[in-house]
Amino acid sequence: MALDGIFATGKLPLEFLQGLLQRYTTSDPRLVTGPRVGEDVAVIDMGDRYMVLKTDPITFATDQIGWYAVHVNANDIATSGAHPLWMLNTILLPAHKTTPELVDSIFAQLHDACARLGIALVGGHTEVTWGLERPIVVGVMVGEVQKDKLITSAGARVGDQVLLVKGIPIEATALIAHEKVDDLRQRGYDDEFIRKAQNYLYEPGISVVEAARLAAEHGGVRAMHDPTEGGLATGLHELAFAAGTGLRLEVDSVPVLEEGRRLCAEYGLDPLGAIASGALLVVVAPQQVTSLLESYAQQGIPCARIGEIVPAEEGVYAVEGGRRRPLPRYDKDEIARIF
Repeated sequence: MALDGIFATGKLPLEFLQGLLQRYTTSDPRLVTGPRVGEDVAVIDMGDRYMVLKTDPITFATDQIGWYAVHVNANDIATSGAHPLWMLNTILLPAHKTTPELVDSIFAQLHDACARLGIALVGGHTEVTWGLERPIVVGVMVGEVQKDKLITSAGARVGDQVLLVKGIPIEATALIAHEKVDDLRQRGYDDEFIRKAQNYLYEPGISVVEAARLAAEHGGVRAMHDPTEGGLATGLHELAFAAGTGLRLEVDSVPVLEEGRRLCAEYGLDPLGAIASGALLVVVAPQQVTSLLESYAQQGIPCARIGEIVPAEEGVYAVEGGRRRPLPRYDKDEIARIF
């Protein structure tokens, strides 16, 4: 929060948000997992199975905004062990800037991304409205999971190991490369580099659905979480907050992808705090670490052990070059500094 009492752009502080949720959440006997910090989905008891629900907006991106909307919502469904099945979208479009071509492109992106993941696009709302500089898409995703297969962020236990699938910061790299093309050229980056960074949207890609399914089917997985706005560092804070534990991050073990590393260095951003969709945090029992790493390797999916769940009194901290320091939390995503 700024000194004048006005919230900065980005996520609300975790403690403030948790207070709101505690005061204003409505209880329901069929609500299995309700609103709380670190849990990205709601879970409803439907009798023979659980229904899992998620909503998330896309506010940074303009290019490929529909593609982003599908994948970031499907990711959170998948981290609960569920299969994303149905999606609705509210599409808000800026007055005096919206063309038929723009609207058609967003719908086409939604359709193509849903088709790729086997998701049915079942409804929503679209309008042109005042006060917007760019389109906003708010997605709602619905999935299902067997009752004994549900995974929550709160499941992490002291001694569990923290794995990171793929690397960071995938979404930040793609966003910078898409939105800052002219500036990057002026800074000396060639078109081959820019195209490769833009293609992070697809390779390594912002979807973690398959990676989450592999973890859910493996066994021994206590929790999963996809770090998004606020980057890996904030995702780790959210994970520990949900579980009521501490967490140690071994910074030297974090895979920072080359194009992302270069772009963060160029703009003075911390890659640990840059929006990180495409990465997946998996908390696994110690005895299952080796076999899970092998399973990912067999599928050609990069995965690295980056930390451990520790007692709550130790806090959330980083170890880098043998030195311990508090792990910063980025309620305002690093990428917001250049947009």
